[in-house]
Amino acid sequence: MGGMTELAPSLVELARRFGIATAYADWTGRQVQVAEPTLVGVLASFGVAAGTEQDRNAALTAHSRSYWARHIPATIVARTGAPTRFWVHVTHGAPADVWLELEDGTVRGEVPQVDNFTPPFDLDGRWIGEASFVLPGDLPLGYHRVHLGSGDFHTSAALIVTPDWLGLPEQLGARRAWGLAAQLYSVRSRQSWGVGDLTDLTDLAVWSASRHGADYLLVNPLHAAAPTAPMEPSPYLPTSRRFFNPLYLRVESVPEFAELTKRGRVRRLRSDVQHRARRRDAIDRDSAWAAKREALKLLHDAPRSAGRELAYEAFCKREGRALDDFATWCALAEKYGDDWHAWPDYLQHPDEVGVGRFAQKYSDAVDFHRWLQWQLDEQLASAQSQAVRAGMALGIMHDLAVGVHPNGADAWALQDALALGVTAGAPPDEFNQLGQDWSQPPWRPDRLEEQEYRPFRALIGAVLRHAGGVRIDHIIGLFRLWWIPEGALPTQGTYVRYDHEAMVGIVALEAHRAGALVVGEDLGTVEPWVRDYLLLRGVLGTSILWFELDRDGTGGPLPAERWREYCLSSVTTHDLPPTAGYLAADHVRLRESLGLLTRPVETELESDRAELAAWIAELRRVGLLSDSEGPDVDPEQVILALYRYLGRTPSRLLGVALTDAVGDRRTQNQPGTTDEYPNWRVPLTGPDGAAVLLEDVFTDRRAAALADAVNAEVAPPTG
Repeated sequence: MGGMTELAPSLVELARRFGIATAYADWTGRQVQVAEPTLVGVLASFGVAAGTEQDRNAALTAHSRSYWARHIPATIVARTGAPTRFWVHVTHGAPADVWLELEDGTVRGEVPQVDNFTPPFDLDGRWIGEASFVLPGDLPLGYHRVHLGSGDFHTSAALIVTPDWLGLPEQLGARRAWGLAAQLYSVRSRQSWGVGDLTDLTDLAVWSASRHGADYLLVNPLHAAAPTAPMEPSPYLPTSRRFFNPLYLRVESVPEFAELTKRGRVRRLRSDVQHRARRRDAIDRDSAWAAKREALKLLHDAPRSAGRELAYEAFCKREGRALDDFATWCALAEKYGDDWHAWPDYLQHPDEVGVGRFAQKYSDAVDFHRWLQWQLDEQLASAQSQAVRAGMALGIMHDLAVGVHPNGADAWALQDALALGVTAGAPPDEFNQLGQDWSQPPWRPDRLEEQEYRPFRALIGAVLRHAGGVRIDHIIGLFRLWWIPEGALPTQGTYVRYDHEAMVGIVALEAHRAGALVVGEDLGTVEPWVRDYLLLRGVLGTSILWFELDRDGTGGPLPAERWREYCLSSVTTHDLPPTAGYLAADHVRLRESLGLLTRPVETELESDRAELAAWIAELRRVGLLSDSEGPDVDPEQVILALYRYLGRTPSRLLGVALTDAVGDRRTQNQPGTTDEYPNWRVPLTGPDGAAVLLEDVFTDRRAAALADAVNAEVAPPTG
């Protein structure tokens, strides 16, 4: 443990009570003791002073008193079919009556009490006794309440009953499925405003389903970015995960466009931004949003029919306070800048009186951002509906980012549920030996429980509202996250545990209600039991071909028949080069040009080519490439063979990167860079580097051949 001073027992115990790791195994398997300053810093983000022995003893006493002062856990999470035990606290010797109120209003009283021999606790001269009860195993799924009465006293707590097993939705049946994976902003059509939009998403889904049998379309996170320039390009660093990015709206698909008197103005705006887009080799979000914002404001101010007005009112009522807060933040950001920490003090919390006054004074600006979310809701609903009607079993599969921008809308609106003074990240691993700081504020597990997981429930419900599935980036974050105290290096963090029964359970419950499946991105350093747990809950994992190696054997490619069944398998992902680029070693040369290599480029190329040669040999071994073709195999044939190899695996879902379908070579995101490379700004291009529009995809011979090949692998045999 590096000769580090042994931690005080009081600090170890205090950390344990808050789920904070005092030691962990690093990526090499070595045990690492967490430094005292890290533990003190992380405890401070829980509002706990732990700098001295006196502080720690006071905190331990306060924690014990808090436990005994609570009459019932704030949130009780159960699984269907499994009896769940929970405690209640009443005056010692007093009766404890427990009953249930189900989501539909039904009252159930049969909650049996079981033995609990915990001695009573003296709380300020009043003896508190603890009793235990067991929930019946036949409770329906849903959000219910547990009531506790004792004499004249009454309280209640949330009861969340979650599916024991989620699995695949009924409409998919027992068959396997394939789908495209696309970065929507990069998929531009002749009609879009320089950035791929929700109409493009719809058209891509309809084409892949009706022509080639695709059952889903996985899209990058469509989370909201701040409405200010420069717009954050990374879909994984949003201002809000609960709400969506109006940059993806198709202006002409807003119903009021048909009645707009200034349609000529809108068409000129679109023509100007398309002209600029043709002259640039990168996605220009700022120009696209400036033009769209002006056009959408015209539509917002246009008259609405009585029926449309009712629909808008219903949407606002459904979304409630969260929508109001988000829209207010957007209006504030446009006036004061997109970092709420720099705003006047009277605006730094949504409950401040100044915020309400601002919302009243600038009610039209706030309503505009509220209205934008309504339009997104309608266009997202249309995309999902048309995808399913075109033949998809699942439809659109959304992507959920790990966290949010520290200065953004969610960090402002949900600050009472987030840990302040720390950021989430990742410890050192084989690929990032300095660790990673994602700059994002993590959920506070204790606050989530106190708030009955409402912010998390709302988030998952929103992302699944118009979806057949969700991919959860870094799903390990539902189990534990790497917290880094403010001012510390990424190496100076530690893990904080979450109640994964609650987090995964809520995801499963919301997915069950939406008729959707859940894919967890479980790559990288993962505790072995976590993958087993997710499998037992019916959550799919993720397999990327280049990472599927026989680590217990030859170290070469893992034979197809040994891959996991319950997972989404693909050849590449957005953090890796498209396969044509990988075959040409473009990624090695890119990292060399950016100064990201840790060893000589010749060594890196040699290692990279050895890995590729092993996969070529595996493709030949199973008969997907011919030995007679020699060493210089046509890249298109290799890509086709790699995807057919996925078909040899038992994986239930296969994913085809749209970039691979059109022979694109350019990386979408180069980890380890910000502005050194145009991350998340690369348009879809072909093998020659020329831009590929959506209409080109529909007539692309290569795309059709790859889609049909993968569809043949998953389609049931005929005759």
